[in-house]
Amino acid sequence: MRARLESGHEQHGAAFMIRLATDIGGTFTDLALERDGELLTGKLLTTLDRPEQAVLEGSRDLLARAGVAPDDVDLVIHGTTLATNAIIERKGARTAFVSTAGFTDMIDIGHENRFEQYDLMITRPRPLVPRSLRFGLRERIDVEGQVITALADETLEELADFLASTRPESLAVCLLHSYANAAHERLVGRFVQERFPEISVSLSCDISPLAGEYERATTTCANAYVRPVVVDYFVRMEQRLREMGIHAPVLIVMSEGGLTSIETACEAPVRLVESGPAGGASLAVSVAHAFGIDKLLSFDMGGTTAKVCIVDDFVPQYDAWFEVDRTYRFQKGSGLPLRIPVVDLVEIGAGGGSIGHVDAMGQIEVGPHSAGSDPGPAAYGFGGDRPTVTDANLVLGKLDPHRFAGGRIVLDQARAEAALSAVFAQPLGLEPAQAASALAEVVDENMANAARMHAIEQGKDISEYTMVAFGGGGPLHAARIAQKIGIAHVIVPPNAGVGSAVGFLAAPVAYTIRRTSYLMLNAVEPQKVATELDGIVAAASAHTARFAAAAEPEIEWKALMRYAGQGHHIEVPFEYPFPKGDFRAWMTGLFETEYLRQFGRVLPHLPIEIVGWVHRNALSLSDPATMWNGQRASLAKPVETSPARAYDLEKADYVAAERFERETLDAGWRGSGPAYLTEEQTTTVVPAGFACETDERGFIHLTLST
Repeated sequence: MRARLESGHEQHGAAFMIRLATDIGGTFTDLALERDGELLTGKLLTTLDRPEQAVLEGSRDLLARAGVAPDDVDLVIHGTTLATNAIIERKGARTAFVSTAGFTDMIDIGHENRFEQYDLMITRPRPLVPRSLRFGLRERIDVEGQVITALADETLEELADFLASTRPESLAVCLLHSYANAAHERLVGRFVQERFPEISVSLSCDISPLAGEYERATTTCANAYVRPVVVDYFVRMEQRLREMGIHAPVLIVMSEGGLTSIETACEAPVRLVESGPAGGASLAVSVAHAFGIDKLLSFDMGGTTAKVCIVDDFVPQYDAWFEVDRTYRFQKGSGLPLRIPVVDLVEIGAGGGSIGHVDAMGQIEVGPHSAGSDPGPAAYGFGGDRPTVTDANLVLGKLDPHRFAGGRIVLDQARAEAALSAVFAQPLGLEPAQAASALAEVVDENMANAARMHAIEQGKDISEYTMVAFGGGGPLHAARIAQKIGIAHVIVPPNAGVGSAVGFLAAPVAYTIRRTSYLMLNAVEPQKVATELDGIVAAASAHTARFAAAAEPEIEWKALMRYAGQGHHIEVPFEYPFPKGDFRAWMTGLFETEYLRQFGRVLPHLPIEIVGWVHRNALSLSDPATMWNGQRASLAKPVETSPARAYDLEKADYVAAERFERETLDAGWRGSGPAYLTEEQTTTVVPAGFACETDERGFIHLTLST
């Protein structure tokens, strides 16, 4: 009898002998099937109208190729862009917003700062809830949680009349200072559920119990907006999986990189907005463990965007907020702020489908718009006629037209050249190869600059890092980007083309809680703090309890602290339960040590304030340190090669190159550029000036020659 998720008789994934991971992206849907440590992968175009269709089609194909019956699958792990797309495309539910009277316009007002200082016609992000669907409740709670104006029954009846007349599908409730006292929000939630059970209700005290009314409101509105859509999708997907014969538990990837149950995902679907990219961070962590690399730069390039993440000491960087639906794409501050735990990624519009054009200054620009999967790049032959990065890579000789996406799509070079000529020939006088080279150089520089700036903002020297490249486009561009930013070593893992899906298999079950709590350290009572933290533990454990027997939990605590009067705080790691002794002196020491590390000095004359807590509960279903330990047996195959050509930027002409089939390269194989290492879901480009080598675990190592 197969071990299931709830059994928990074995640890670190041993109970899950067959695991299926699926990642729905903007262009492609990636799949990875793990059986006893062996991987089988697949990639197919995303079915945008019914996203689950590509998952089902790809799953059937993978299981058939592996000779695995659907009922033998022990665990399904799923990442999706559904929540993000619903917000961006404004295809969410009809949502109403309830706030304290006089504050319903805060989702319009936002902040006084301007993200683009010199644009007089600036376009601010449009709220998800129109004014006609907002209601102000006569109630008031202050910052300390004291009730100033009680919530009267007649006010609730007025709300009932409003809901009856407007008939929303979903409701977001965000009352002032509910993070300090949630009584009024809870009362509203119960009232609406009793009177209008058909309405989906999201309370800010559940979704984002943090100070900052605007961010708390936009986060709660976003959750309410996407919740009916996400719930319907997961119900539909689970039903289709059951009909297919897969009865395994389904875990969902959250924006923080952890896995959670469908039930939790349906309660807070706003935490899925960076679901797919977070898998890439998990992959990078597993690679860091495999090679003992404590400074790693994760580079994930797909069909729509490219993502960069810094991994220090085997931990990706995290953030407490994320922007979605930016009116100025990739312009910080121009989107809807969401207060959710998220892997700290820098994302730019540079994917295989990113469209090239000539701007008003006569310069070549790439992105941010993408051709996606429909119509896709011109070379797909699906009706697209605008030049993309994929078209450029084909014309430059980097792609084998018959091996793209595992042979599912045969690329048409004539269409790619025609698209390049149509856009770049007349205004710039460029031949297709010249235009392709310029387009590729622009997109590489854009990505290199994004990585460079991200490292600078974090105070990192990027030249000290090793790059791990994955995604369908990552290995195609990694070496050139590494060269631009001073990185000498690039690692391309096995099955890199579906890297995020593979990363899902390394992700832990995890749940993070961030909560506001204003306390002056010199007046804090440790027992009251302990009671508050016990409540946080109970809340987090409710989301991970069903998995507790599968692994030992990894608990992380941080206090959000600052000097009184400061407008910013730092995260200070600490242990809980607290050690014996003087609590205030202990916390002061922890704060000053961290403050000194970050800023180079402390201010002992100023009082210290605690403004919140962060708790993360993680349970590993697999060991990232041993994920890649399976030794590759000697292939005993001849190395398959074929002649190719590479465009030399300096010579402005093609030069001879070689194309190798990656699967025929045994451990210890060495080569040099220009060369291409082709596999089903991607191609690794080895430019001139780089050496490459394969190791016993199937990794490709690119090294910049000195």
